[in-house]
Amino acid sequence: MCCEAEPIYRPASKNHPHHRIVFANDFYASALHEIAHWCVAGKERRLLEDFGYWYNPDGRDASQQAEFEKVEIKPQAYEWVFSQAAEFKFHFSADNLLSDCGASEEFKLAVQSQVFSWIETELPCRAKLFKEALNEFYNTPKNSPKTDFLFKTSIM
Repeated sequence: MCCEAEPIYRPASKNHPHHRIVFANDFYASALHEIAHWCVAGKERRLLEDFGYWYNPDGRDASQQAEFEKVEIKPQAYEWVFSQAAEFKFHFSADNLLSDCGASEEFKLAVQSQVFSWIETELPCRAKLFKEALNEFYNTPKNSPKTDFLFKTSIM
């Protein structure tokens, strides 16, 4: 099966000898997002379906949404870095369409802050290797300035 309603990571099993990322409607965005989760997951979590993340389906309440945003900071920061390297438009995701709430400004700032931290130091190894492969394939600059990772905010 090549796609499902939601992107998901499935570890190797008796019926499937390879780990795989199953994509959703927007293949490229969902692939980058699942690869971002792969970069966060440690060796043990890469053996669990969806890297062992809890997932509350669409329609989360405010406290569930706040918890979602807390665990999505690093994955979405990785996704933004990968999107930039691939010259693909990045969109913050609240992943909560039924509640009609977008990603909070605090969440966007936290994701941006994580990206800035990696610009000042360095990406972890797996993420760095993947980003460099994207840079090479798309012929994009290896180092992106902070100005490549700005968004409009109403928070003063």
